[in-house]
Parts: sequence; structure tokens; C-alpha cells
Amino acid sequence: MSRNEYLELMLKAKKVSESCVEMTEIVMPQDTNTLGTIFGGKVMQWMDIAAAICGFRHCRTAVVTASVDSLSFVTPIKIGDIVSIRASVNFTAKTSLEIGVRVDAEEPLTGKKKHASSAYLTFVSVDGNNRPIAAPPVLPESEIEKRRFQEGQKRREIRLQLRGKKS
Repeated sequence: MSRNEYLELMLKAKKVSESCVEMTEIVMPQDTNTLGTIFGGKVMQWMDIAAAICGFRHCRTAVVTASVDSLSFVTPIKIGDIVSIRASVNFTAKTSLEIGVRVDAEEPLTGKKKHASSAYLTFVSVDGNNRPIAAPPVLPESEIEKRRFQEGQKRREIRLQLRGKKS
């Protein structure tokens, strides 16, 4: 297969569902502070891992974290809680992709679930020399995916404006 054929294959639009990630963790004592709630950095680590796997699945190349936007800690996650981390591609640009991540905590004895955290992470697709390369376009299908795509495009424009670059 020639390089051009390979690039053409890699750059075909991909459905959001092709790269979605769902991870499950349990909060252990070493993950918590003196109040018995999880360290924010631990939640951020899990979010970054889930988003990186999602980005890798989408691009089928290495991806690197470029930024984290709108990270919110909505409610505390307690020791012993079961944590679900979901990540999916919202929007893609030439070499970058925005991945939305949501974290939910579940009380193991009751099954009660609550939204605990969410954020938008931007990743850049890179080659073997860590240089940016083209990322495949994302193909939003459902109304929710289409809304997320449009909102992701707007957030990208804002990120670029804040950095003093044109969209």
C-alpha cells in the first residue's frame, strides 16, 4: 500500500461510535484525601487516559493532550464509589480533535449514580517524530452528536481567539 493510499484510508470520516470509550474504576484509599473523597488530580488522570484512548481509536496514530477546557467538579466522589468515565469525539479540525469526557460516580450498595465531573480535552494527532499530522474527520450521526460537533467547533474558535490565532 502506498503512502497516499494509506493516508486516504486513514482520513476517511469515522463515526463517533467507532472510538467511544467507557472505563470503570473503583475509588481506593490511596486515591483519596483526608476527607475520604478522591483527589481531583486522580479524576483528571482517568479523564486524560480515557480521552487519549478515544483519540487513538479515532486517529489510529499517537495523540497528545493539547488542552483541557471547562473542567468541572460537580459533586464529590467518595472512597468505595464505582466511577464510570465516558469519552467520545465531539469535533475534529485538521490535526486536532476535541473529546468530551463525563465522569459519573455510583454508590455500590444502592446503585445510585450521580454526575461528578466533565471536561473537554483537545488532542493533536502526531506521527512517529511527534509532529502534527492530519486527523480523520468525525462523522456525527445523531442529533446529540451533531449538536456536540457544532458546539465543539465554536469552542475551538474561542480557544484559537484566546491564543491570538485565527480559526
